[in-house]
Amino acid sequence: MRICVLGAGVVGVATAYYLAGDGHEVTVVDGAAAAGLETSFANGGQLSYSYVAPLADPSVIPKLPTWLIRADSPLRFVPRVEPQQWWWLLRFLRACTLHASREATIQLLALGFYSRALVHTIVREEKIAFDYVRNGKLVLYRSAQGLQGAKRQMAFQATLGAEQEALSGAACLDIEPALAPLAGVLAGGIYTPSEDAGDCHKFTRALAGIAESRGVVFRYGTRAISLITQGRRIAALRTDRGEIEADAFVVAAGIGSLEILRAVGIRAPLYPINGYSLTLPVGPQHKPPRISITDTHNKVVYAPLGDRLRIAGMADVTGLSSGPDPKRLALLTRQARETFPEGGDYANAATWFGRRPATPTSKPVLGATAYGNLWLNIGQGSLGFTLACGSAKLVVDAIAGRPPAISPAGFAWPAR
Repeated sequence: MRICVLGAGVVGVATAYYLAGDGHEVTVVDGAAAAGLETSFANGGQLSYSYVAPLADPSVIPKLPTWLIRADSPLRFVPRVEPQQWWWLLRFLRACTLHASREATIQLLALGFYSRALVHTIVREEKIAFDYVRNGKLVLYRSAQGLQGAKRQMAFQATLGAEQEALSGAACLDIEPALAPLAGVLAGGIYTPSEDAGDCHKFTRALAGIAESRGVVFRYGTRAISLITQGRRIAALRTDRGEIEADAFVVAAGIGSLEILRAVGIRAPLYPINGYSLTLPVGPQHKPPRISITDTHNKVVYAPLGDRLRIAGMADVTGLSSGPDPKRLALLTRQARETFPEGGDYANAATWFGRRPATPTSKPVLGATAYGNLWLNIGQGSLGFTLACGSAKLVVDAIAGRPPAISPAGFAWPAR
């Protein structure tokens, strides 16, 4: 079939890669100048297959006033006169139940583990270079209460196949000596040796190169305007450089999917959760962490990427058109300096701002729509890098009519 993929981020490129493997004639359309230049460009760098629990959780409700009032809260909400924001928020609050959170965790863990297997296959077979390491991940807690909650989640995830270990504060320092500045502050942590890290942009670019070598056509600098319908099918994609006809279409355009789908009557459950990152050069005089670190107190993640340290954080629900806030970037920088003062060259840090396309349940929306030849691969949020390969393979298998490796029911449209 001729298949058009909208979006050349990590999700869209992974989709094109697997479609090419099935022998389809694939065209990828993206308004940027190359693959992976938007939300995939400088994300947290962690491949967190075991840390996929949804943001919507019963513990969120009492924190809402803080999100509204405190400018230095790691999760920030600014009310807007936007129907989409309030529609999304109501669905988010509806998902803040123990049952919904547990159900989403079960489904996301299955997708995360599936994606891990696919990433490992790509690493083994394609030999691509993207500063990839299997270095494990340590999630830090500064309060006994927070650690106890994490232990309960760990016990639940153990029943689903996650292999994790609870550590004392002293044990955290033993496993990662660069945490010395936090000595006496840490209550403990959860260590998962099976987690990976890598540069999402390099991965996306390399995978796009492989896909292109196998016949995929990338039309960069081409802005998707609208889908042209013909009854209950999509006839073509209208772009600023003409129309593209195809037998099937896959929308994987991040937050840009929202308007494309709305025009054909699909209200996607997407809203941007904005985030920031710093990328520090690292020299022999620096003391960066050797493993991936998540500081739950500040909601900041750290990933070593070759001779660089990636630092990412903030979750801002601040509007469909909101841009970067220098104060939030300054807060991230201050928190990183306090945690790893010798982690890298802060004076020459590269900064980034991204708009994560999140659903209220944190579950991506994957698969068929009411249009017979229109497929969705959207809503991975902050887990785009982690879930990209699993999400893409589920969608490609659905297009092929193959039995999926894991149940796709929890990710079907309409989203629950």
